[in-house]
Amino acid sequence: MAGQFAAKRLGKELQKIRNSLPPGIELVSADNFEEWLLDIRVLDDNPLYANQTYRLRFRFGSTYPIEPPEVVFVKSADRPIPIHPHIYSNGIICLDLLGHQGWSPVQNVESVCMSLQTPRLPTPTWIHNHQTPHGGLVSMAPRAGFDAEQVRDKARKDLLHLLEGVRGKKNLVIEKDLAGPLGVIVKASTLRDYGVDNFFFLENKNTGTSQRNIVFIARGESVRNAHAIAAQIKRIQRESQTSHDFHIFWVPRRTLFSDKVLEEAGVLGDANISELPLYFFPLERDVLSLELNDSFRDLYLAKDPTPVFLLSRALMGIQKKHGLFPRIIGKGENAKRVADLLSRMRQELLAGEEAGESDRAGLSPSTTIESVIIIDREVDFVTPLLTQLTYEGLIDEYFGIQNNQTDVDAVIVGAPAQSAASTSTAVPTNSSQSRKRKIQLDGSDSLYSQLRDANFAIVGSLLNTVARRLKSDYESRHNTKTTAELKEFVKKLPGYQAEQQSLKIHSNIAEEIINYTRTEIFNKLLEVQQNLAAGADPSSQFDSIEELVARDTPLPQVLRLLCLYSCISGGIKTKELDHFRRLVLQGYGHQHLLTLHNLERLQMFLSKSSPLASMITMSGSSGGPDQKTNYTYLRKQLRLIVDEVNEQDPNDIAYVYSGYAPLSIRLVQCVLQKQYLLSITKGSGTVIAAGPVAGGGAQGWKGFEEIVKHARGPTFDEIQKGEDKAVKARALLSGSSGDKKTVFVVFVGGITFTEIAALRFIAKQEEARRNIVICTTSIINGNRMMNAAIETATFEKTTVTTAAAQ
Repeated sequence: MAGQFAAKRLGKELQKIRNSLPPGIELVSADNFEEWLLDIRVLDDNPLYANQTYRLRFRFGSTYPIEPPEVVFVKSADRPIPIHPHIYSNGIICLDLLGHQGWSPVQNVESVCMSLQTPRLPTPTWIHNHQTPHGGLVSMAPRAGFDAEQVRDKARKDLLHLLEGVRGKKNLVIEKDLAGPLGVIVKASTLRDYGVDNFFFLENKNTGTSQRNIVFIARGESVRNAHAIAAQIKRIQRESQTSHDFHIFWVPRRTLFSDKVLEEAGVLGDANISELPLYFFPLERDVLSLELNDSFRDLYLAKDPTPVFLLSRALMGIQKKHGLFPRIIGKGENAKRVADLLSRMRQELLAGEEAGESDRAGLSPSTTIESVIIIDREVDFVTPLLTQLTYEGLIDEYFGIQNNQTDVDAVIVGAPAQSAASTSTAVPTNSSQSRKRKIQLDGSDSLYSQLRDANFAIVGSLLNTVARRLKSDYESRHNTKTTAELKEFVKKLPGYQAEQQSLKIHSNIAEEIINYTRTEIFNKLLEVQQNLAAGADPSSQFDSIEELVARDTPLPQVLRLLCLYSCISGGIKTKELDHFRRLVLQGYGHQHLLTLHNLERLQMFLSKSSPLASMITMSGSSGGPDQKTNYTYLRKQLRLIVDEVNEQDPNDIAYVYSGYAPLSIRLVQCVLQKQYLLSITKGSGTVIAAGPVAGGGAQGWKGFEEIVKHARGPTFDEIQKGEDKAVKARALLSGSSGDKKTVFVVFVGGITFTEIAALRFIAKQEEARRNIVICTTSIINGNRMMNAAIETATFEKTTVTTAAAQ
């Protein structure tokens, strides 16, 4: 709904449009200030657009013209959607002018139409001076490669559009696990601008009744959420004297289960229900996550396929906008399920009644995407069980990172600035955490960007270098001689102060982590982990494990060692397994009999006699789907252990674990960096710097087919083809085929920050010819894996007190 200022501006534009319009533009309807339809003809001799007229739909928000209108092509019987690589099959347009960065209030409806029909325009900043050979619609070509900001912008628009549809003030009730992800895409101050008066957590069961409108935002896949919302609606209807309007935004989709629960509770007809299609949350420009905190437990313990389905839907959304992944490469059972679902979703879309020519064009192979590589977490359980040794990884191990934020004691980093306290997240923080300070950890902090992927061993020297530079820059104020130089210094002063504050925070965090890494327990844990990973005799580590239990080491850390032993060795001898069971039960409580049972169900803590513990044989012949990754074989064939690691100037991904190369990332290198892997595994053994290799991802697993058979699960490599006409049109309009393409690396079941650092290391080496975007169901570490299995109940016997008698 247009606001007062927007309505005034649109009234003037409409009067001007009705008086005169440039050639090729015609007003179809403008009955209100919310939605207009206009027809345009492309002024170009390209035969694809000859004698064609296209229809545009403009939708205006209350902030127009401060923010751009929503502009899409709409399809009707005689108005197709243009075939163009950057006009998506659903009519969405990728154009600088319509984004928050490129829009200006001086633009208007007429100028947008002219931009879309004019063959020669000033090249947008993100095209890098690229021009199509035929000119038409050139302004719609996107930046080279995929940009997660597109995902953030769409998610933000979808959320605000729904909120804008609820007129007046409203109370917002959010599922706790969604509060953080929503904070990644929109700030609390923006939500308040759109009428949100108060925030509540759904789980707290204390939804306020101060506003007539009450909006619930929760995941639609959870029956528990549906029950909680139904209970809150019934409570409010029973207790409140006001008649309320209830709105439910299901993320990312509405389900039959949720409708059934609401119907049985008798409130289905009392709520306005909408879908909020938030699948991927952009944690960084190169990292997209579903932020499903329980995805590891759901997939491998509960055997719930929901994360696989949601991941497939999210990837299908990318294909609809950017074209099919030309090649789908992967490893593992759940990875294969994702690939199969993508194929099924594509066929369903093409077979649907609404699938016309534009859908078929949109689902031709992409000219901006090279391939997608899908890795199932269970292919490599060992890597997340190891302690992460990058700066970001150790912060996650020690403090924990959720949604680009970590909670650190204010004693360590100082009290937060008052001005920032209300805008850091989508909802206010709990009072119980008032002594904790939320620290933002993302690419907006230039210092953190330098530190996060570095091995922790060199973080101290990096901080010292930055400190000396800042001191030198600040001291340069004494050298200013003219007014202009002084003004320039004053202009840079806020940046210096921000860097200085960041330096202080990260110096204090690093100091706290250093103190932790110097403890005997940490070093003993690290020693046992590295010995097991390197192939040492597990029996030589028993004394150390017993000592750690005796010293009351946190249970997740001990379980990580036991699971590491089991995964690497293909199970534990029965006698040793019984001994470890007794250690855990006597040291941490007998309720953990259920914990050990859960680990067995996860197939991470097994007896060698169990058929589930058998590893894939050296010949690579798999006797069954449950056979495990053969780390003994792959340790040598893929050189997972690198003895000489230069942490200061690394030349191999093994730097992230100080000598261990994550198997999961080595598998990605089998596809993208074949020549480099061959040089260190088949050659002299000397590690050389990896670099771009012609062919790379276009050859799939070629050259490593036999080796990857020794990793758990099916191996697949599928090529997706489109209709010849659509493929030729997309290739014609995409211009030069020499532009960098994007490779999506997808982890089903979670990825660690250290694996992300290793992928960024590869991306830096490959930046001349491809971009790498990381997709995952969630961010995990070894502790989160163990917590998925740990039984929290104590089962203590309740005793009857005699207080009453006394």
